[in-house]
Amino acid sequence: MLEVRDVLKTYDGRAVVNRVSFEVGAGEIFALLGPNGAGKTTLIRMITDILRPDAGTIRLMGREVARRTRNEIAYLPEERGLYRRAKAFETLAYYGELKGLSARAARQSAMSLLERVELKDWALKPIQALSKGMQQKVQLCTALIGDPRLLILDEPFTGLDPLNVQMFEALLTERRQAGATVLLSTHQMNKVEELCDRALMMNRGHMVLYGTVGEIRRRHSVHAVALRTTSVLGDIPGVTSIEARNGETTLTLAGSTTPQSVLRALVESGVDVQSFALATLPLEDIFVKVVREGLGLDHGQSGPPAPEPVAAGAAR
Repeated sequence: MLEVRDVLKTYDGRAVVNRVSFEVGAGEIFALLGPNGAGKTTLIRMITDILRPDAGTIRLMGREVARRTRNEIAYLPEERGLYRRAKAFETLAYYGELKGLSARAARQSAMSLLERVELKDWALKPIQALSKGMQQKVQLCTALIGDPRLLILDEPFTGLDPLNVQMFEALLTERRQAGATVLLSTHQMNKVEELCDRALMMNRGHMVLYGTVGEIRRRHSVHAVALRTTSVLGDIPGVTSIEARNGETTLTLAGSTTPQSVLRALVESGVDVQSFALATLPLEDIFVKVVREGLGLDHGQSGPPAPEPVAAGAAR
């Protein structure tokens, strides 16, 4: 569905997107991750043809992204923008016509979407009369109207309560089953783990992680173990950090340390080991670890991080 190859964008001699390459398959939910300033928004603007890359290619369904392909893409930006005095129904119908629907089809689709997000009774209310969460649902509907093939959603869960988050997730599943592809940019790592098939993480314009969510978690779990114990832990040979959470302690191991040697050290020091297993780190922990290393906070490094090897078949 989407193919990004060796894309480069520079400002004032600095590469904000530095030779990024990845693919998003049809019907896939793909996460675009990274700290603030990583280059995600610039990359999204190039995918939507708001900006042009200095080098590289971006293809949608095999064609270079250009004006003729824009109606196949819907973009929900992080910064929301609705006409506050316009009615919710009129707003959606207007967006539908902008995407090429006839006036009649746009009005039918607008009302159907408002009903789907439980805003039918608010259809004729001005946007400014709606709560923040309601406005967010209308904004989401502006992206959904016209049945785009590629949905690009930037922090879509902001302002939604848990019930509406569930509704939003159900909508994404419905669109996916209908053949749409989703590019999701969010800082909510738990949602990435729940919803996404694969992920790309950027830092300082570079690719630093790329693969299935499971692969990324496994790749960063070979140097961590999960321990349950009632003992107070001191320094453990070969362990670089100890983090306790919800009754379980995660031990991060140095590069040459094996789980077996750590278990032996624990037993020999009299630690009450109730359970001991390889840990699968939460994606949030991996995110923080990779960003800290890239900023040189863990090893005194400076400059951009070296990208990890990408998944098989992905060009650099």
